[in-house]
Amino acid sequence: MRHWFSMLTLAATLTAPAISARAQRWSADRALAWENDHGWLTGANYIPRTAINQLEMWQADTFDPATIDQELGWAHDIGFNVARVFLHDLLWAQDSLGFLSRVDQFLAIAERHKVQIIFVLLDGVWNPQPKLGKQPSPKPHTHNSGWVQSPGAEFLQDSLHYDRLSPYIKGVLTRFKDDSRVIAWDLFNEPDNPDRILDDKIKPVLALALLKHVVGWAREVNPSQPLTTGVWWGEWAHAASWAPIQQFSLENSDVISFHQYGDSAAMRNSIVQLQALGRPLICTEYMARHQKSTFATVLPVLSEQSVGAINWGFVSGKTQTIFPWDSATKPYPDDPKPWFHDVLRPDGQPYDPAEVTLIRLLTKAHELLR
Repeated sequence: MRHWFSMLTLAATLTAPAISARAQRWSADRALAWENDHGWLTGANYIPRTAINQLEMWQADTFDPATIDQELGWAHDIGFNVARVFLHDLLWAQDSLGFLSRVDQFLAIAERHKVQIIFVLLDGVWNPQPKLGKQPSPKPHTHNSGWVQSPGAEFLQDSLHYDRLSPYIKGVLTRFKDDSRVIAWDLFNEPDNPDRILDDKIKPVLALALLKHVVGWAREVNPSQPLTTGVWWGEWAHAASWAPIQQFSLENSDVISFHQYGDSAAMRNSIVQLQALGRPLICTEYMARHQKSTFATVLPVLSEQSVGAINWGFVSGKTQTIFPWDSATKPYPDDPKPWFHDVLRPDGQPYDPAEVTLIRLLTKAHELLR
């Protein structure tokens, strides 16, 4: 661990770029009008079954439009109308033009199947040492054994060089800032999630410093779609209890996004707390069957409250998210019961037909109300 990070981090936090006066946070009225235009968002966090992580999904050698086309067709068939999809800063560094071309190809496939896209630009979860090139094979029976952070821990500690991310953030946003196929930008997924390299008290400070820059760059581009950074832990009823990174995220998001892997009571509690902010809500991660977060118990709550519902996992594949989070240290059988995440088997058949029936029923009901 470097011992000089404190001074650099403090400097980075204090000198983060001011948000442009011409591109401030959306008004609540504008955000609510956006919500009304798009209706109830229902879908999944998406990666094709042939990719272990963001890099394998998007790199030229492993980009798999045929599988994406098939799977997004399945998503439309069961009633999903949105997918949350992760990008990665190294893809821009590797081949920005090729990367943007593949993103455009992906969006064309999604549009064909009437699936709207929320892109995630940065991610603070899982392996903190991402590397381009051939990605590792999945570790047997292990949840997300190959998923990688963006940026990696080495970069996150190097606060004097955060500006090296600016071309990626601004480049992607500028290319798709007025693209109707993209409905929102999730700037940084769980930026303060602990990892094995950075100290648990240090990472939130570093992540906040970087997030302030990212929001500034995004506001400079001023996309036509809303910006958000989700909150994912703790209680949100009282601003006085928010951690600094939660406060910044909630006060700078055009629409409010959050994660809740608890049961229906926990979901109701989160919704009530965040509804007080007077903005559209999207739960961008939920559904963990081992934790009583199921479609049967939680999706009706999200539907009733018209809160966007994006569960983790769609088709079981190389990410192996049918296994729980603790699968790295605890053994599980080949086909765990129940599955932790994911909706469909690799052949497109539902893991639980009753879940798909419910999804179709609720999404159809919202369509009829529009």
